[in-house]
Amino acid sequence: MTRATAGAVAAELEALGLITVDSRPGGAAGAQGRPSHRLAVDDRGPVVLAAQVHADGFRAALVGLGGRIVATAPGCQDVPADPGHVLAAVVEAGAGLLAESGRRCVGAGLAVPSAVAEPEGTALNPLHLAWPVGAPVREIFREAVRDAGILPGPPGSPGSSGGPAVFAGNDVNLAALAEHRHGAGRGARDLLVVATGHRGVGGALVLDGRLHTGSAGLALEVGHLTVNPDGRPCHCGNRGCLDVEADPLAFVTAAGRDPGPEVSLLQRSRDLLRTEYGDPAVRSAAHLLVARLGLGLAGLVNILNPDRIVLGGLYQDLLKADPERLRAVVAERSLWGRSGSVPVLECALDHNSLVGAAELAWQPVLDDPLGALLG
Repeated sequence: MTRATAGAVAAELEALGLITVDSRPGGAAGAQGRPSHRLAVDDRGPVVLAAQVHADGFRAALVGLGGRIVATAPGCQDVPADPGHVLAAVVEAGAGLLAESGRRCVGAGLAVPSAVAEPEGTALNPLHLAWPVGAPVREIFREAVRDAGILPGPPGSPGSSGGPAVFAGNDVNLAALAEHRHGAGRGARDLLVVATGHRGVGGALVLDGRLHTGSAGLALEVGHLTVNPDGRPCHCGNRGCLDVEADPLAFVTAAGRDPGPEVSLLQRSRDLLRTEYGDPAVRSAAHLLVARLGLGLAGLVNILNPDRIVLGGLYQDLLKADPERLRAVVAERSLWGRSGSVPVLECALDHNSLVGAAELAWQPVLDDPLGALLG
């Protein structure tokens, strides 16, 4: 672009409230010529509503451009069997955040612990929720957003048929999208993300810089890799899947603790690793999960050949507790061994599924700022 064209584009983005432009920045000492304008994301600019539902409740957030979380609101410990109830509650919480902030909302994104079929936007296997199989979560979420008056935009806006810019996706897929753009996966071309939620195990893959969801949005259900053929029955009908052999419930029970209903299983597991790792039972349970997780990761490395692995949820804490053990298991069971070992890192972002849901909602603005914000 010429300097004049770049200035005109920056002025348009500034008028939309997306960026700020410092037209007279100070130049570096000894630098020649007029310094370029300095651009930054506008901290007072518009936001999107991001929502996440998991087995222990939900969280709503307002997220600005570039993955900046502006405000969050957690809610409820019991997720009802009717998805409409919890999605209405999370949207209500988000509407409250918007009212307090006074910000303009330009889209909404939802993360759920289920494969989300495209283009329908249905949750096909919400295994750790009591929701019916095939619940039309994107449509329910869209209606809740519309009823709350958050996005009153004209019919035909992006994100759903005939409605405002509203999106839904699998929580780990969205975590991977966020980590690739803003977190531990930045700069990776082929990124594998594996994470535990409050229950179960999920995985996601970024290939050549793009989130890979398969032909219908159902790719990379890594929780249903068999890691213990004689193990527990899994919800999918198989036995010994990673989903039931290496999730927070498996860890708590392997450590000889009563899971109990009083706190989140994920939080209980993390607390055990952080405060009781010296207990032989806890250490033994951690080693057992590392062995099972390492077996699954090694198989994925052999098939996918990623250049980086990022771990989330309980697996972050397993990696912190004994960083070399997990890396050694993966290397020893991988086809190329230590000579071809893949870096294994922790997730870098808090609430990365929320940030990923927000990225979905921001995408129309990134693709066409004028068209998305001015209609």
